Amino acid sequence: MEVPNVQQIIEKQVLTVAKAVEDKIDDEISALDRLDLDDIEALRERRLQQMKKMAEKRGRWIALGHGDYSEIHAEKDFFSVVKASDRVVCHFYRENWPCKVMDKHLSILAKQHIETRFVKINAEKSPFLAEKLKIVVLPTLALIKNAKVDDYVVGFDELGGKDDFSTEILEERLAKAQVIFLEGESSLKPSNSTAKTRSVRQSTKSYNSDSD
Repeated sequence: MEVPNVQQIIEKQVLTVAKAVEDKIDDEISALDRLDLDDIEALRERRLQQMKKMAEKRGRWIALGHGDYSEIHAEKDFFSVVKASDRVVCHFYRENWPCKVMDKHLSILAKQHIETRFVKINAEKSPFLAEKLKIVVLPTLALIKNAKVDDYVVGFDELGGKDDFSTEILEERLAKAQVIFLEGESSLKPSNSTAKTRSVRQSTKSYNSDSD
């Protein structure tokens, strides 16, 4: 029995894919050719409306403090912040080097992802919140969606285990949790995080800060 040539199989598969892509492009061109002036004007109007809605949304985000990495100085303000924005990344920090590393990356991401509010709060000066959300290791990022803590990034373990991780690594982790949107991404897969969701209104029991 003759064994099929691997190169021929690969070439056949490539040709099949290329033909499918070509057919799809031909269909799209044909659809464009069938558009009349009214269709083109309707598409243009729809696009303008989409751009207007996005501009209005960006304006609301900026008014809420999106686009900037800011500090929450009072525990009570935490609740108003997470209720005002659909997506919030909150850095529980203390004055140490690892937290300063996290600050650097979050400052960059806050400007790149205006759809999400980026804030920080001193865990040692916020004992109620730290106990409520079971913050133990610092830095810890609480990833909050619709006023509920949906996930956590604890320390650097998920970011390579060292303090020299890139901003892109953190960005990918936040996108996995769907607390930010990657540009051009049309479909976000559900997060595989096993962290238990906690409402910010739900009580918990204990808090221990790291001693580094």
